[in-house]
Amino acid sequence: MSLARRTLIGGAFALWAMPAAAQRLTPAVQKIDPRPQAPGSVAARAAAAMPRYAPAEKVTGDIRLWGHGNRKLPWMHYLVDQWAEDFQRFHPEARLETHLYGTSSGIPALYNGLGDIALLGEEILPDAARAFERVKGYAPTGVELMTGSVDIRNFDYAQMVFVHRDNPLARISLVELDAILGTEHRRGTRNIRRWGELGLTGAWGTRAITPYSWAIDDSFGFYLRNAVLMGSHRWNPALQGFAHINNADGTIYDHGQQVLDALAKDPAGIAVSNIRYAVPEVKPLALAHTAAGPFVAVSEASLIDQSYPLARTLPAVIDLPPDRRIDPKVREFLRYVLSREGQEAVNRDGRYLPLSPAAAEKERRKLA
Repeated sequence: MSLARRTLIGGAFALWAMPAAAQRLTPAVQKIDPRPQAPGSVAARAAAAMPRYAPAEKVTGDIRLWGHGNRKLPWMHYLVDQWAEDFQRFHPEARLETHLYGTSSGIPALYNGLGDIALLGEEILPDAARAFERVKGYAPTGVELMTGSVDIRNFDYAQMVFVHRDNPLARISLVELDAILGTEHRRGTRNIRRWGELGLTGAWGTRAITPYSWAIDDSFGFYLRNAVLMGSHRWNPALQGFAHINNADGTIYDHGQQVLDALAKDPAGIAVSNIRYAVPEVKPLALAHTAAGPFVAVSEASLIDQSYPLARTLPAVIDLPPDRRIDPKVREFLRYVLSREGQEAVNRDGRYLPLSPAAAEKERRKLA
């Protein structure tokens, strides 16, 4: 048995597998099983278009992987074990040692000398990057490995914008979304507070917009702050943010469900959530960077090719001093993950999506 299995895998259940529109999430009710991509799917074609892994040099020793996962719930073990076992096919004397305790453990393990690679379940947060730089004197190096899912809980699902089904709006730009959710309108010239400012007429023209989203101190709130508000901390005071509600019976009323349940009752609302929580009273909007378009809906294809403006990717982070080369065993493992074999493993797991061939090539160039 490879050292990919040194870490206790824990229970065989997870939250993410609940039905997409479920309002209540009950822990420990579903087995974690792979959800493999179908042959010929967009994801399968993307991985198949990548070059096969060819070792640049033989490597040995332990590669210490810290970060994304859960001590009790094996969110990442199926995929990481696949990587570990297949990598040993090329490098029999190299072993992956896994410590998948959560994203927040990843970067501290790097600057404390406990890990070689931090696998994150979200983008590198500014506070974590600053902590690394304070300790090491230089910035951490990120390498994107995978694309977030369309709608799978705990697997970086797509951030989507919704309005009530009675609202005639069909699309929105990040410029407009920034002007609605924030107060500094860093992408544009003014704030937007009424539907008429988005071009709606008649009775809609004077209606105030009520924004709904994640709690601003949630990791999803941090993502919106950076991806939409361009780093601004100044949110629209009218924003109604939601956090998980833990019920006495052990179930969870998920924040994403709360957001769209609130929107369903408010024809004048706009919301950030995910399609897994959609109810009949709401509809998603196509999204663009600017009013010039193109306006894009969420799909596996638009996430993989990153044409959807809020497509998310998952990085590995490494400690690379400015005057040194990457540790050979770390470089070879990341080259493997960014190869056809590594991305096909992502597809066999089926929860994250692969990178596009162009994006994977861009990341491989960082490892030269």
